[in-house]
Amino acid sequence: MGILVKDSGPLTTIQDEGRFGYQQYGVTPSGPMDARAFHIANILVGNPQGEGAMELTFKGPELEFDQDNVIAITGADMQPSVNGTKIPMYTAVAVHAGDILRFGFAAAGGCRGYIAFAGGLDIPMVMGSKSTLASKKLGGYEGRALQKGDKIGFSSPKSMLDKMEKRKVPAPVYPTKEVTLRVVLGPQEDAFSEEEQRKFFWYSSTVTSEFDRQGCRLQREVPVKHLKDGNIISDGIAFGSIQVPTTGQPFIMMADRQTVGGYTKIGTVITVDLPKIAQAKPGTKIRFVQVSMELAHLLYSRELEELKQLDEALNH
Repeated sequence: MGILVKDSGPLTTIQDEGRFGYQQYGVTPSGPMDARAFHIANILVGNPQGEGAMELTFKGPELEFDQDNVIAITGADMQPSVNGTKIPMYTAVAVHAGDILRFGFAAAGGCRGYIAFAGGLDIPMVMGSKSTLASKKLGGYEGRALQKGDKIGFSSPKSMLDKMEKRKVPAPVYPTKEVTLRVVLGPQEDAFSEEEQRKFFWYSSTVTSEFDRQGCRLQREVPVKHLKDGNIISDGIAFGSIQVPTTGQPFIMMADRQTVGGYTKIGTVITVDLPKIAQAKPGTKIRFVQVSMELAHLLYSRELEELKQLDEALNH
């Protein structure tokens, strides 16, 4: 044993780096919505960056520990506390048998959080991953979100880690009103006139309440018009693909997206900006800015190097 789920929160799932190599069979990778927060949580507790952790949505769970371990909580600030005493975000914290971890609702900006556990969680690998894909009842804990009464063991718990006093990083400030997302145009940009492409970047959108791990529907002040309509022969979908159906109201495909789709894709949100949309709440304004593929690659490489340096400073 390791933890008992006393209250699950609205949506708490187990996610690791993701399930890769099966999209041709209709199985999406899943994985964390905010990969940056997920990776930092694992680094802080000395895990490989892709180790399984808990992803929380809007409000975290209530967990009772029956073994000592070290945890780190990242992402949106859901006001975590242990035995009623507030604990810091983005910091490795030692917990003990009998301790109870509780959360409130996400404060200010952000809506998703992560709990990493030193040594990882004892969750079986399904198709090479611990990630939960609830739509297919795959992975995670019995292929579903956590529920009250679930018991999860630790793989290799640690009562203490080296450099505990250094295992903390500044918490990000998530926007509360407006988010700018950088986008690489295509692959179906030719389904829109040059004027409509300009309008796509000129006018804003708003995050609607139709937002889950599969996708985020946007409401535009000026719908995007196609040259013909929004239908194409189905092709592959990436995390961040911006589909535009005939209505002209886009939606951004997220971690649990379907593997293929039959709507035009005007662009793709670059990898380093995916956490921004993952943490956006309904009502947030979205503005898109076009960037080159070369810049997207450069920014991604810089983020990987930053995470590598943090990992080396704490764990090597």
